[in-house]
Amino acid sequence: MTFENLVTTIENNILTITINRPDKLNALTKKTVEEIGIAVKKGESDSSIRAMIITGAGQKSFVAGADITEFIGLTVEQGKQLAQAGQNVFRSIETSSKPIIAAVNGFALGGGCELSMACHLRIASENAKFGQPEVNLGLIAGYGGTQRLIQYIGKTKATELHMTGEMISAEQALHLGLVNYVVPQDQLLAKCEELLGKIKTKAPKAIAGVINSINAYFKTDGFATEVEEFGKCFATEDFNEGVNAFIEKRKADFVGR
Repeated sequence: MTFENLVTTIENNILTITINRPDKLNALTKKTVEEIGIAVKKGESDSSIRAMIITGAGQKSFVAGADITEFIGLTVEQGKQLAQAGQNVFRSIETSSKPIIAAVNGFALGGGCELSMACHLRIASENAKFGQPEVNLGLIAGYGGTQRLIQYIGKTKATELHMTGEMISAEQALHLGLVNYVVPQDQLLAKCEELLGKIKTKAPKAIAGVINSINAYFKTDGFATEVEEFGKCFATEDFNEGVNAFIEKRKADFVGR
């Protein structure tokens, strides 16, 4: 498989999907999200592939959010379409019948945190940081973050992280139940492969049944609400202020309009 923003490899029946924009801390563009969806779909349909790993290139970042420059000038409807497209891809990860692990090698912020949460399991390097800082731009999470973070760490802490935009460390994420393991960065992929090695010894249809059954527990209309509210953000003055402040490298001055 050849992609513009991804590198894919197959070894020991495991497809590794690496987001390859290290100069941009692997920030998600619309094209990158689309390519992730295509890669996962191909992994799902290839009978020789038993599991997948999603990670980021370099040692600094898994995915440090979305590419904010693509948000400028979007209308409410375009914002909703952007959120829906991202949710569709991330939902395809969550509902894949093959186990998918996020190998979180550094920052997992915004869309990166959402991408990691869409995976069935998460293993973090010791330098990993997680967060949903969209409120700093006058936005909310749009790719499932308001729904999945609650599922993993509960409403109380999830609400705090979404409303403050603060980051948590890998150890905090482990304590809260957001990640399965924390390991030194040079052992990250090896730990993923070790865990998938155990899972690959189990019946694939049983594993698919586990995934489907666990996902069924969380059926909700919250995702539709998130799409609606994400889209509305694009009509606010605070969104424009947040984006301009980000680009101008200054503190945003939000006015509540």
